[in-house]
Order: sequence, then C-alpha cells, then structure tokens
Amino acid sequence: MSQTGWKRNGPDHRQGQAVGFAEVRRRFDFRSVRLGRWVTTDERDRAASAFYDALCDLMLILGGNETLIGLRGTLSLEYGLGGQLGVVAHYQPASRAFALAKNAGPGSIAHEWFHAFDHYIADKAFIDPPPSQMGSRAWLDSRPPQPHALNERLFRCYQAVMLDDSGQQPSALFRASTQADRERHQLYYSQPEELCARAFEAFVEDATIKNRFLVQGSRSSAEARAGLYPGGAERQRCNQAFADYFQALGRALKQNPTSGA
Repeated sequence: MSQTGWKRNGPDHRQGQAVGFAEVRRRFDFRSVRLGRWVTTDERDRAASAFYDALCDLMLILGGNETLIGLRGTLSLEYGLGGQLGVVAHYQPASRAFALAKNAGPGSIAHEWFHAFDHYIADKAFIDPPPSQMGSRAWLDSRPPQPHALNERLFRCYQAVMLDDSGQQPSALFRASTQADRERHQLYYSQPEELCARAFEAFVEDATIKNRFLVQGSRSSAEARAGLYPGGAERQRCNQAFADYFQALGRALKQNPTSGA
C-alpha cells in the first residue's frame, strides 16, 4: 500500500515526501491544473501525491518522458471540478483536459490519458482530420495517413485492437463490445476510441509496475468478464503492439525531442 492509500507496487518517485499539484504541473508541463472548490486540503494533498506517482509510473511503463505525459504542454488536468452525472472521469477534446471526479475517479487515469493521447496524435498520424477526431477513429475511417515509421507502429496498435489476427475480421473485443451496446441500446463500448482506451488500460495493468490509482478493472471487473477488455492471445497481441509503439516513441523523444509526438 502506498502512502496515499491506493494499492501500488513501484519505485519511490518522491523519496517518501508529499508533493502538491504545483509540482505535478511543473514536472509534466501540464497547460493547467484545476481543482474543484469542494476538494478539501487533505483530499487535495493525497490526490496530488497519488497523481504524481501514477503519472511517473505511466511514464516508466511507456518508456517515455515528461514531454509525452503532458503532450508537449497541451494537456490540462482537472480534479473534483464539475463533472457529469454518473461519470467518474472524462476527456474533453475542446479544452484538451482530462478530468477525474473527487473520490470516484481513481483507476481511470490510464483510460482518460489515452483518450487525450489519441486525440493529440490524430493530426500527426493523419492528414487533416476534424479537430475533435481521435486517431483511432481516423484509422477506422481510413483517413489518409501521414507517412512515418512511428505512425506505422501506431496503426498496428489500432489494428490489433479492432481486427482479429488475420487483419480481415472484427476482433473478439469489437464483437463483444458491439453485443454489449445492442443489449444496452447505446453506442459506447464499440466506438473505436473506447475500444482502444480499454485495450490500453489492459496493457498498463499488465505491466510489472502496479498502481490502482492509475488503472484497475481490466482483468476482474464485470466489464472484463463480459469480454469488454482484450483477453487471451488477443490481449497479448494488443499489449505487444502498444509496447512496440510506445517504446519506439520513447526512444525517439529522448534522442530527438521534436520527433514523433
């Protein structure tokens, strides 16, 4: 158990010291950090240290750096601010902010961060996508790609999530998600951006570093039992595609800060 109260098994990024949201913002170059007025001092302090650990853990899992986590200073973080009824976390494309509800959002960081990344990378991987479009949806819509070796690796991530190993038929994840949407009379689980965010969660949760403030539920939740996360060989294929992409991206960013993302 970490000092912040959420189960975690990873390096000590803070040397046992508490940090504030000012340190979170500076370390990862977030464009802004906003807190809700009803977040108490104790909640703020615990959340700041937990966010710091979670984002450092994510950075290590991805093999990237602070530039990647903060998406080159374009991403904003909100905690306990407003929110939507029944929604514990969400990403807002218009403001490029990912938000977690107070006390209800832990475990959602990996999912929402991937939404932010998927949005950020769209116009770097594809030619002239609509401003709010995610890269995963641009790929499914067959938008013209931006030629780049890193983008080819990214496209293999999208393919691993949405297609089977033949590359010709929908993946088991896609089929289970479509069935769940039919049963609920909605369009949510089968959207490409949601498929990819859940597959990314699985990739992060399967890492050696464990952090339940960062991610939880891709293996033992009701959604996991319903097939709404990758499983078996499909999970391994998605995990490998994400690992290949982010490790290559991380190397590129460290060698040449202006490359890739």
